[in-house]
Amino acid sequence: MDLGKGLGHLTYSTLVHATDDWDQLWKSVNTYLPAVKARMAPHEKFGVCLRTSAPSAATLSADPAKRAALKQFFADQDLYLYTANAFVYGVFKKQVIKEDVYEPDWQTPERRDYTKQVADLLAELAPEGVNPSIQSAPLGFKPKVTGPHVVDEYTTNVIDVIAHLVELEQKTGKTVTLGLEPEPRCYLETTDETITYFQDYLFAPQTTERLAKATGLHAAEAAAAMKKHMGIVFDIGHQSVGYEDIPASLRKLVAAGVPIVKLQEAASMYIPDVTQEKVDALQTFAKTIYLSQTCQKKDGRMTWFLNLEDAFEAFQTDPGPREWRTHFHVPVFLTDLGGGFGTTRFALEQALAVHKETPLSTHLEIETYTWDVLPDHLKTGDIVEYVCREIEWVKGQLV
Repeated sequence: MDLGKGLGHLTYSTLVHATDDWDQLWKSVNTYLPAVKARMAPHEKFGVCLRTSAPSAATLSADPAKRAALKQFFADQDLYLYTANAFVYGVFKKQVIKEDVYEPDWQTPERRDYTKQVADLLAELAPEGVNPSIQSAPLGFKPKVTGPHVVDEYTTNVIDVIAHLVELEQKTGKTVTLGLEPEPRCYLETTDETITYFQDYLFAPQTTERLAKATGLHAAEAAAAMKKHMGIVFDIGHQSVGYEDIPASLRKLVAAGVPIVKLQEAASMYIPDVTQEKVDALQTFAKTIYLSQTCQKKDGRMTWFLNLEDAFEAFQTDPGPREWRTHFHVPVFLTDLGGGFGTTRFALEQALAVHKETPLSTHLEIETYTWDVLPDHLKTGDIVEYVCREIEWVKGQLV
């Protein structure tokens, strides 16, 4: 929905539903989107984030009838597509995915070509007057970055996609933007690392020259095109896990000229005082199909663990006072998860206050995809009620 007053469009990520292929995607949009719209925007258009896997993108690209049916469905239901989640390439539900969630990464032609395919679909499916965005992976998993050549290969594929977006705009009039989403333990992790990458690689003169050569644009036009089509998805939950000062991080991005393509509303787990009792209770959040990157603050030092289970092991080896923040998306309307567990909703409140004062992005989206792995005591009602409560809470912070 359009929040008005320049605050942008707000929706939720359909990544929360089973959408690993076209059949699942078609079923989920028909089942859930009309129900959410009926509650949240009964008399106005409701925006859509379409989780578009590589199999779904391939099916839609090969079948004009399916594209037409999807576009007609949106029109009939008074829905409009303005953003796509193209972070996860393939399967995301019901099997262990962990760090494979980043594969194939931006080193590969598969990631490059998939992203182009999603861009083409958005240009066709988004209605007139809507310039859609693509949410993508943070280039790659940090342990796989074994040297500068890896980053160079990431950048080559990003430049290729931006050249495609320039050409797509020339053909269709649609400005499709690409947002890379920093995440704990990835090449793009902290806000400072992200700004450095944009300044040293994407906004660098040599990149401008390469984009100009690929598009036929003059150098100044190519530099402007990079900033027009390229930016980040700022997931508030991700950045709060690493103890970032969220308002300061947002101001840094603005000052550096790094566009926030999408401001993603998410909250993570926060355990301010780790004890054996809490470690025992946390078992219900561990050993899920997803990564649970955990940042520990102990004796003034920060230590990262790839999963909660690794943090448990460290605690057993060396017990004592510490706090943890964990990349486990939890409902944004909660501050207390029970058992002495809190959330980083305070960071979300800070970010939305900044956005309300000076809008940061025209695309907003709530992403709590963990419904299927949340402990039962945190599941309130059905998935539609859960999604609507999140939208109501975020909207209430802004409007």
